[in-house]
Amino acid sequence: MEKKLDILTLPVQGMTCASCVARVEKTLKNVEGISNASVNLATEQATIEFDALQVSVEKMQSVVADAGYTLVVPRQDATQTSAEQLGSQHTKNVKHELLFSVSLTIPIMLLSMVSMMAWYVQHSPLSMDATNKILLILTTPVLFISGKRFFKGFWSATKHVTADMNTLVAVGTGSAFAYSAASVLFPEWLKSPHVYFDTTATIITLILLGKFLEARAKSQASDAIRKLMGLQSKTARVFRNGAERDLPIDDVLVNDIIIVRPGERIPVDGVITKGSTTIDESPVTGESLPVEKRDADNVIGGTINKNGSIEFRATAVGKNTLLAHIIKLVEKAQGSKAPIQSLADKIAAVFVPTVIGIALVTFALWYVVGGIGFTHSLINFIAVLIIACPCALGLATPTAIMVGTGTGARLGILIKNAESLERIHNIQTIVLDKTGTITEGKPSVTNVVPLNGFDENELIRCAASLEKKSEHPLAKAIVEYAEKKGISLLNVDWFESTTGTGVTGSIQGQKVAVGKSTFADDSHFRNGNEQLIAQLASEGKTPVVVSIDEKAAGVIAIADAIKPSSREAIDQLRSMNINVIMMTGDNERAANAIATQAGVDRVIAQVLPHEKASQIKSLQADGNVVAMVGDGINDAPALAQADVGIAMGTGTDIAMDAADMTLMNGELTTLVHAIKLSSATLRTIKQNFFWAFVYNVVGIPLAALGVLNPMIAAAAMAFSSVSVVSNSLRLRSLS
Repeated sequence: MEKKLDILTLPVQGMTCASCVARVEKTLKNVEGISNASVNLATEQATIEFDALQVSVEKMQSVVADAGYTLVVPRQDATQTSAEQLGSQHTKNVKHELLFSVSLTIPIMLLSMVSMMAWYVQHSPLSMDATNKILLILTTPVLFISGKRFFKGFWSATKHVTADMNTLVAVGTGSAFAYSAASVLFPEWLKSPHVYFDTTATIITLILLGKFLEARAKSQASDAIRKLMGLQSKTARVFRNGAERDLPIDDVLVNDIIIVRPGERIPVDGVITKGSTTIDESPVTGESLPVEKRDADNVIGGTINKNGSIEFRATAVGKNTLLAHIIKLVEKAQGSKAPIQSLADKIAAVFVPTVIGIALVTFALWYVVGGIGFTHSLINFIAVLIIACPCALGLATPTAIMVGTGTGARLGILIKNAESLERIHNIQTIVLDKTGTITEGKPSVTNVVPLNGFDENELIRCAASLEKKSEHPLAKAIVEYAEKKGISLLNVDWFESTTGTGVTGSIQGQKVAVGKSTFADDSHFRNGNEQLIAQLASEGKTPVVVSIDEKAAGVIAIADAIKPSSREAIDQLRSMNINVIMMTGDNERAANAIATQAGVDRVIAQVLPHEKASQIKSLQADGNVVAMVGDGINDAPALAQADVGIAMGTGTDIAMDAADMTLMNGELTTLVHAIKLSSATLRTIKQNFFWAFVYNVVGIPLAALGVLNPMIAAAAMAFSSVSVVSNSLRLRSLS
């Protein structure tokens, strides 16, 4: 049996670009006991799968520190996610560095421009030597205080014989500063009239501006998590020991009775024990209309009670609530990698060394072949380093995934990982389970036809008594019908269930069988009743036959109404050139009747639960990319087998766990939104890649040819990352 691995998601400090991501990943993956590590630049987190018996968290911290970064382990008592705290602090730090840099860069730029004017040279009390020394004094804190982060990163990378974005910025600005400082302090060495303090300061300021805007944009990209966390209540009104008490949410226990008044937020998950109301579930499920709730109905923590006072029994608290589960899955999805990211990862591994090589070749060619002198050759060298931007490349995919999964959560689409979000837009065939997916999943008895002299009440009493021991939806419909009619049930002496066909048992010495016509079949059903069964089936009803002591006692017809939105959703799926198939255990007549109403062209009927996965496999064998949509326990193997498994949020936890995606409101129209969201996210990623690649492919040659001034290159570098993140943020407008 394969050992279950532990999974941790921890913040990583010190990363600046795709090269950093690649180095942290490689470092972690080389540790014995770590099976996989995925590092995300947008969230600045590492998701690590490891064997706790082979490697400790302290060991992980140590190897990451040796690589020049910091792996942060959150405190147990943290009230806020450590990643969010670090992100907020990072934004503040960059802001302070930027403001300090701007306060000095403005006078540096003004003094540099003025000093080049003839009247300044003629009338200024300051000589050019004195002016340049003032510029040196002003630029030094910009470089080594505001720009300290770049030099620290450069030194760390150099110690580990690697290079990243910090290397490019530090070498570029450091070269300009060192040359200018030498010209001022040791004029007899260089005898150059040119200094580039304004270039140095402006580059640092513009890149910090880009970092600040990028940090703010990334913060907006993670809004979905903050909004979900904001739905969590801080307190709950609990009825305990005969009195009402307002308790901190952490003190609420399972089975506590919770009291919620109109306008208040439901604090935890539970089942209503008293009262009725309507509840706004849109923050959690995406359902736009308030949902009516009454005794025995479930309520979800984080939703809003609209107009009635209710009491409910808590069934899940703390990290076990649906909202906590959603937050955990969204965080996991936002930190995961899409397959399309592999291209960026490969490029990132060689990007910075390649750029440094191009910069050195640029300097050599201009100096040796071009003959433009050391100063202008150095400027072109700096421009190549500064224009190159591995940041945009590293942010292209993760920011789009962050915003896409967050938007999905807002629309009621819970996406397990980035791979699922990428894959669903390629779906060619969608297989829909009938019950609970196309239909309401709440079948009810429509016809009762006694046979051979049996009384209707006797027929229902025997069938319901036996079916009370079954969990099948059709069984529940028969039991509910008996309760509604006020028919008392009998004790069952023995009971046996045959999966997918029916149940048998003994009631007061009588052998009773309830199920499909093929299960309770005898000569009475074969001779003379086929037309009745066929007629009910043709009406879209499921005929359930009952035999008592091997005699046909009657037929109970059960129907499950189609959801109002199913037909519209299926029509939209077909308009996307997606082949829609309905799969059900019903007989062909009943299945075809439902399919006709729903607008489905192809039906796979009379499929037993254990056969569903093999049906999916058969479709895949024909070359189809297949999605499966279901809601029941028996759908779990098929959901796992499909290329994309999609669970209805109104179904079982097992189905949701097996699926790649969950439609929280249980509506097929949400599936259409999911496919459109996938397409929009992939389109955004490709746009991001296009601009990241084009920016570097065009910018680096222009810089090498001497066309770009280093300050213009710095501005372009600073805003390239911002443009990628901003483009990703457009996904938030989807609805």
